Amino acid sequence: MIYYITGGERSGKSSYAQNLALSLSITPKYLATSRVWDEDHQQRIQRHIEDRDERWISVEEEKFISNVIFANDVVVVDCVTLWLTNFYMDTKHDRDESLKLAKEEFAKILEIPATIIIISNEIGMGLHADTHMGRKFTELQGWMNQHIAKHADKATFMVSGLPITLK
Repeated sequence: MIYYITGGERSGKSSYAQNLALSLSITPKYLATSRVWDEDHQQRIQRHIEDRDERWISVEEEKFISNVIFANDVVVVDCVTLWLTNFYMDTKHDRDESLKLAKEEFAKILEIPATIIIISNEIGMGLHADTHMGRKFTELQGWMNQHIAKHADKATFMVSGLPITLK
């Protein structure tokens, strides 16, 4: 089962996903895809860690998330934006290669008999990126979001802490 949860920054995606995971398992897995980019980012990561209690199994994996999701897991993948950033940076901002690599990895997780709750951001709904690199990343994010949503069993859009069912 693939759940896809998307929305803007601070829309309530993570808490919604975590509550869903806890309703499905007494020991869900939290898969963090983030690299630590700066002190502010480290503080955000720490806040997410503090939001979870001892029931959670925490795993970090920057790109190859299929390596840490196993049969019968209930796992929250947080988040697609940071996961894509890792591909984008490692390919020296090659949008098309990043999309190819992300789709290949996503295809692998579709084969795992697990409950996977995927969090993403709708970055294209915000300000227009003022750099070429930013605009290409917005395209990458939008295309991958569409790809994930297409394959998801359920999709939810978060707005102001409220879930809106997309499918």
